[in-house]
Amino acid sequence: MTIVLPGRAGVFQARQREQGERERARLGVEARSWYRITNAADPDEAELLLYDEIGGWWGCTADQLIADLRGITAPRMRVRVNSPGGSVFEGVAIANALRSHPASVTVQVDGIAASIASVIAMAGDRIEMAPNTMLMIHDASGVCLGNAADMEEMAELLDLISDNIADAYAARAGGTREQWRERMRAETWYLPEDAVENGLADEAIPAPKAGTPAEPDEDDDEPDMARAWDLAAYGYTGPGRDEPKAGEAGRTTLTIDIASALGEGFVEQLRTLVRKEVADRSPAPAEPAPAVEDNTDAAGTEPAAETAEPEPPADDWTALVAGLITDDGDDWSALVTNLIEPESSSAATD
Repeated sequence: MTIVLPGRAGVFQARQREQGERERARLGVEARSWYRITNAADPDEAELLLYDEIGGWWGCTADQLIADLRGITAPRMRVRVNSPGGSVFEGVAIANALRSHPASVTVQVDGIAASIASVIAMAGDRIEMAPNTMLMIHDASGVCLGNAADMEEMAELLDLISDNIADAYAARAGGTREQWRERMRAETWYLPEDAVENGLADEAIPAPKAGTPAEPDEDDDEPDMARAWDLAAYGYTGPGRDEPKAGEAGRTTLTIDIASALGEGFVEQLRTLVRKEVADRSPAPAEPAPAVEDNTDAAGTEPAAETAEPEPPADDWTALVAGLITDDGDDWSALVTNLIEPESSSAATD
């Protein structure tokens, strides 16, 4: 609720400050500042946060904030507002200080800009409403103690203050004083889009959509996920390309270091099995060759020679794999046989 000061405002304001100081001293607490000025990430932009009631019993008054504003030399100032309002005259003084400051002022509503805080927002060169924020306007209100004449005087003062506030909205958004008074009497609340539509803000900052993938670069031929598994970087051009196309190199064989892939312990077990298998398959020591006999028949024809024994495997790994497959002529056997040929089974030594 906006709190206005009744007649003899200057005297009442001084008493308010004195009473606030006495109460803080009695409770042993320090004054709680209702604003803060910081350096933003951009060195050319200062940041002023209004994150509490404006003025009031427990906070600083406008003259302290205005004195600090004089120390801002940045060309831009961002005033971030999250306030339910407060003292009308304190708020008007702050708004005028922002209007007269040489910096370009952007007001950003972070939560709520209600009552006199909405009037402060009107002082910005640009007004932005963050997602899900609200701006509220209403007639001025206050308290008064006295007789009937005092009450009538208070009513006239409140109407005058409300007209003054309506003029601030009209100067920013257009329209007449009476049109804005009607909205103020109804206590009107504005969402970001409504504030922009009614001229009380310049922009409703859109909320980022969760889970929206980043737009791919137009210069990229394929997404990063596809490139991450591209084996062409290792010289592998894919299976089944026996004949190179025009302008391409010949077929590249992809080799794998078995020891690195399976681990030395497992490879050593394989080596032990291979050695045992080779030892079992090794032929017995050759006997001295018998004397060659003349086996020609009467017609002078020699009998057919016996089939020669197959040559021993070229290496241990080939011997082990050869013992695991059968030459039954199917496609799988043919494929594995090609893989264990001596010229293609060597492991990389990088």
